[in-house]
Amino acid sequence: MFKRIDRLQIDLPEPNKPDPEAAGVIQELLGGKFGEMSTLNNYLFQSFNFRSKKKLRPFYDIIANITAEELGHVELVANTINLNLDGSVGNGSTNPDDTPLAPVLGFDNKFNFIAGGQNALPVDSTGRPWSGDNVFSSGNLVNDLLHNFYLECGARTHKMRVYQMTDNETARELTGYLLVRGSTHAIAYAKALEEITGVNMMKMLPVPDLDNSKFKHAQKYEAKGIHRKIYRFSDNDYNLLDRIWKGPAPIGPEGQLEVVDELPEGGKIPDLDHVPEEYAPGFDEEQFRELSKRLQYEAGM
Repeated sequence: MFKRIDRLQIDLPEPNKPDPEAAGVIQELLGGKFGEMSTLNNYLFQSFNFRSKKKLRPFYDIIANITAEELGHVELVANTINLNLDGSVGNGSTNPDDTPLAPVLGFDNKFNFIAGGQNALPVDSTGRPWSGDNVFSSGNLVNDLLHNFYLECGARTHKMRVYQMTDNETARELTGYLLVRGSTHAIAYAKALEEITGVNMMKMLPVPDLDNSKFKHAQKYEAKGIHRKIYRFSDNDYNLLDRIWKGPAPIGPEGQLEVVDELPEGGKIPDLDHVPEEYAPGFDEEQFRELSKRLQYEAGM
């Protein structure tokens, strides 16, 4: 089972103005072939399907805990998209005949406004829905770990490209953080493969051959040593992570790899205002007040 915390893994800076184009490219990091929905569901099903858990416990622990972190990555990317879409349409009128959604006609990512209510969707940057075809769970541990290593390297490539497409501060904060954490996961799978096969996968890293220090928004996370940490997303379980996650950090600033029992400090979840022209969430101010009275809850009103 999973425990949920009402915080993001990091603080996201709110954009100075709406940026639907940035939101559109970030969609690739959510629902693309190498997006966070793919990393999450690959590891999720591999953890469900893992055989001989007792005999191979450290490897199961690595996959299971990275799965838990990826849930938070999906949440983080979706909120980045939402922050950049917020306020991008609407002319202040709630009259449908005033065409309040007319600006959407100039956007490539119209699906965020038609299929969604000006929000993130499980699709890639072209609007193609995320597919379970992106999940690889062969049942063979070496095969799965090798796939995961490849998946993290592919995801890293996409993050680097997205970083170079937009100077949006929210998007870059996200990609800088994910570059560091994605590298950490690639190292984890490389070390797991080395334990099983004896092959030094670390000689291949980083892929692409450009270290994270070249990206300003990744530097501060490496300076905090986040590239050396694997978080144990559990109060009492998954205690054998350090059988694999140990030794000096192979890339990034020097230091010893460490398993951290505490969760990331995290940041606040954005609370975006309602969008009447999108009927989201579908209540006016008077209805909000009435609901608040029914629930005996003062929602900041």
